[in-house]
Amino acid sequence: MQFPESWLRSLVNPEIATDELAHRLTMAGLEVEDAVPAAPAFSGVVVARIVEIAPHPDADKLRVCQVDDGSGALLQIVCGAPNAAAGLTVPLARVGAELPGGMKIGVAKMRGVQSSGMLCSARELGLSQDHAGLMELSGDLAPGLSIRDALDLDDTLFTLKLTPNRADCLSILGVAREVAALTGAPLSVPTAKAVPVTLDERLPVKVEAPDLCGRFGGRVIRGVNARAATPEWMKTRLERAGQRSLSALVDISNYVMLELGRPSHVFDLDKIQGDLSVRWAREGETLELLNGQTVTLDSKVGVVVAGDTVESLAGIMGGEATSVTLDTQNIYLEAAFWWPQSLAGRARRYKFSSEASHRGERGVDYATIPEHIEFITRLIVDICGGQAGPLDDQIVNLPKREPVRMRLARCHRVLGVPVTQADVGRIFGSLGLEYTIEGDDFVVTPPSFRFDIEIEEDLIEEVARIYGFENIPTVPPMARAKMFSQPEVRRGNHALRRLAAAQDYQEVVNYSFVEADWERDYAGNTDPVRLVNPIASHLSVMRSSLIAGLVANIVHNANRKQTRVRLFELGRVFTRDAAAQDGPLAVAGVRQPLMLAGAAWGPAVEEQWGAPARHVDFYDVKMDVEALFGARGDRLRFEAAAHPALHPGRSARVSLDGKVVGWIGELHPRWAQQADLAHAPVVFELDVAALSEGELPQVREQSRQPIVVRDLALWVDAQVPVQSMLDTVTALAKTDPQLAVLRDLRLFDVWREKSQDGVPASEKSLAFRFWLQDTEVTLDDARVADCMARIRDALISAHGARLRA
Repeated sequence: MQFPESWLRSLVNPEIATDELAHRLTMAGLEVEDAVPAAPAFSGVVVARIVEIAPHPDADKLRVCQVDDGSGALLQIVCGAPNAAAGLTVPLARVGAELPGGMKIGVAKMRGVQSSGMLCSARELGLSQDHAGLMELSGDLAPGLSIRDALDLDDTLFTLKLTPNRADCLSILGVAREVAALTGAPLSVPTAKAVPVTLDERLPVKVEAPDLCGRFGGRVIRGVNARAATPEWMKTRLERAGQRSLSALVDISNYVMLELGRPSHVFDLDKIQGDLSVRWAREGETLELLNGQTVTLDSKVGVVVAGDTVESLAGIMGGEATSVTLDTQNIYLEAAFWWPQSLAGRARRYKFSSEASHRGERGVDYATIPEHIEFITRLIVDICGGQAGPLDDQIVNLPKREPVRMRLARCHRVLGVPVTQADVGRIFGSLGLEYTIEGDDFVVTPPSFRFDIEIEEDLIEEVARIYGFENIPTVPPMARAKMFSQPEVRRGNHALRRLAAAQDYQEVVNYSFVEADWERDYAGNTDPVRLVNPIASHLSVMRSSLIAGLVANIVHNANRKQTRVRLFELGRVFTRDAAAQDGPLAVAGVRQPLMLAGAAWGPAVEEQWGAPARHVDFYDVKMDVEALFGARGDRLRFEAAAHPALHPGRSARVSLDGKVVGWIGELHPRWAQQADLAHAPVVFELDVAALSEGELPQVREQSRQPIVVRDLALWVDAQVPVQSMLDTVTALAKTDPQLAVLRDLRLFDVWREKSQDGVPASEKSLAFRFWLQDTEVTLDDARVADCMARIRDALISAHGARLRA
């Protein structure tokens, strides 16, 4: 909100400088975003009057003026302005004056005629863009008076950046009320002597929607002169507040809105056909607004109707059909209280905003409607003339102002300073907050102009603002220092992100709402959690898997010529679960576990000379998954299983200690083809709860004995899983004391015979490597041979294996 300082000081004039005033307003929560002079810097410009004027002897468009500048002698000035005339009072830049932009005025000859100064337009003084002629001043101004003093050009224009809750400060009176509370200066509330009622005429008004209009006031005024000139003082204030002067009736309405915060509307009475009614609009009704825009209405917008014709958008903007013009003679003045929730967002629906709606949707004082109508009436009658009818004031449905209790002890705890009861009472009194004291508690009844006071903290904020945030001492917190211990057996989300990034994956963050087709195709979910109000039609359901989003990321990168993509995402998924309970991060009936998913596509390693190029495969990503589980990676089990998003023969269910913790596999060829990917990415999805669990390191003695390495190759049936054979050896080592020396075992080779006539071989050869070590003595050949025999016999017995020759 912009306004001139002089207007504010006409209501409250504290004995402080402009900078200090701006600082106090800002510290009280009314941020002064800008404070600039009403006119740019210039000097040497005075009021002057053209006494005589004559044509220039050598130029048709120039004239020679004899100008009185108050010095006692007439100055000769050559001027080309079309409106230059004898008797005109205008600004004069004397010799030596400096104008905006650095222009300096001196004595000059124009077509042979000497000119001692320059008569100025408003544009040359930086006051407006008008340069059609000389700036015309009031004839009452004495020649020689500084133009800056005559027009109060050293006035400061304040621009306030208000928070939405401070609707009471969207007026000069509201800001003045704050300044009076901050400085103790007396407040002068604008009032007007009531206009005598000389007409016995009312315009019947029926309020049909009490949830739209809580109070409606109006009166008939006849015989106004709409062509009357707006007073210069009013026009100046409006212009400095950012309002363009239009006509006297419109200017008066705008002026009162800015000064008192009271939006009003002036109807042309002769254009109103029938009685007025206030109601919600009906579907399909249309209205041409004052801004020339024609809008189609619905039942969520309030309107003022004359007969069956919509005349205005209630509390937002009037209609063109009943707008006042320069020929208007009879008017109906209206001011009403519109419920803020009935106006909120309505103007934005039609892609415009108005000063009235900006105030109305935040809350306008409902108690002062009659006084403000009297104030507007007095301005209209004094400026435009006319006769006024009786005031019509209908109270329909006003807000209930519930008392708010503030405990003084609570105020002390929040602010950290012991504000006395007397100081709090003084602060509330200066803000116009009526209160009673019950013990140490203040019970405040919010005034009609304060819609932001509802809870105890609102009153504490008022105390803090007026007491002064600068008066609250800065006290560092005193607390016992205590080291924060990080749990060794649990890893947080950030640690998991670092682990994934260490495996050459980049993090992405996707929407939690996805396409319904993704849920069906990638998760096999036919009953996803649906959004009631999706932000886009295709983002209509909540995801139950992160895989689809990663595939979409890969497609996006592939379409932009990226050849290698490795991504991961840590986020929540949403699945229906009747047993799920409502909680801080849950909704009843919906389970929301955290999952970590990754996807790798393209070459296994960046292109280089030291490694042959090959596409990433299942085993590359399997190794990454094992690395994410750390020391527990050896306990993971990868069991062949089917998943809707994964290749039927290249996917596995990931289990840890018998519990399913995720999935891994190559994307199903159908979805890879649908995504137009030349080769399928390998993806995984893991439960974060399982990933977060860790194990304490186990300390054991480091053996000084050498390690013995032995290999064992066996033929087994092609359907025998390798993991089952590894499990057999691991279980045997735990139960057989002779195998306590087994430190590690791994599969290092798989070989199958070539299929004949299209029939695959029925057997496969598996080669295992074993690491044996004793902590006390060196292993001899006999003991090593005995250990290998025990392992071989167990595998032959359990899996029907035979030695490979």
